[in-house]
Amino acid sequence: MDQVLYSTPDNPAPENRTEGFFETHDGHQLRYAVFRSSGQIAKGTVVILHGRNEYIEKYFETIRDLTAKGLWVATFDLRGQGGSSRLMKRRNHGHIRRFADYERDLDTFLEKVVLPDTRLPFYLLAHSTGGLIALSAAPYLTTRIDRMVLSAPFIGLTGQSASPRVIRALAGTLTALGLGFLPLTSKLKEPNFSDNPLTSDEHRFERNVAMMKAHPELTLGPPTARWLIEAFRTMDRVTSPYHLFSITIPTIVIAPTRDGVVPYTAQERLSRYFRAGQLVPINGARHEIFQEREIYRAAALAAFHAFIPGSDAEENQDVAALGT
Repeated sequence: MDQVLYSTPDNPAPENRTEGFFETHDGHQLRYAVFRSSGQIAKGTVVILHGRNEYIEKYFETIRDLTAKGLWVATFDLRGQGGSSRLMKRRNHGHIRRFADYERDLDTFLEKVVLPDTRLPFYLLAHSTGGLIALSAAPYLTTRIDRMVLSAPFIGLTGQSASPRVIRALAGTLTALGLGFLPLTSKLKEPNFSDNPLTSDEHRFERNVAMMKAHPELTLGPPTARWLIEAFRTMDRVTSPYHLFSITIPTIVIAPTRDGVVPYTAQERLSRYFRAGQLVPINGARHEIFQEREIYRAAALAAFHAFIPGSDAEENQDVAALGT
């Protein structure tokens, strides 16, 4: 069988895993992996939903953190990115026809992989675009997902050369003209730690760049106009009080206060109307909290384990108390 997951010297793939592809409702092949803990009794399964232009390999470190706590992890590359089927001949264009396709893919993943091959109960850890998908699908996940952790959910946009209003107008115009397959820019920016909005941790930043350079086939360029307009429409819907009131899954929103992609104020506003959600600010952190410096990343993981039943965080605290 061809290689499914990739490793680099400073980012080896975790052991004790199953990997492969599953087929979507419309015939696309999406790459997935299930990682098992070493304990005989699993404390549940964390389903990880990635952000745009992310892939399974980027989460190897976090997957090890979770399996070390007795949790299993199941994750897949979103359609059109990573090692999953691309939707356009120009592979580096980030495209989507309907945002609902992401939700149907999640439903298929739960049915075909998570339910038969992993262990109850199920939790959802979703970052950025994955967080937007989770918010959109949440009213229908009540009987499947026990708790959700959203990391910097993509419910707003900042840090761009044009304002969100201008970007939305341009994306809408191109889509209305039948040109939704075009990106708003053709520029591909070389990754540069000094001005990146994602992380203040240089080692993790360079580790991710090394993976991108070793396997450029996993990466994406700018999103298309259609992708953007679908994302904006979904943001409008999921941030409405009516939609947020319909979500009953207990949720925490881990919000980096120095997020250079999603405005912190948008995440704070979300929590005001989110009856099942609670805001957990991480002061000083940037957008990719699980790729951040240890002081920020540890705070996010502590919040996760304190919130997720079955985590052995409390056991560790008991052990520490006994040693004092």
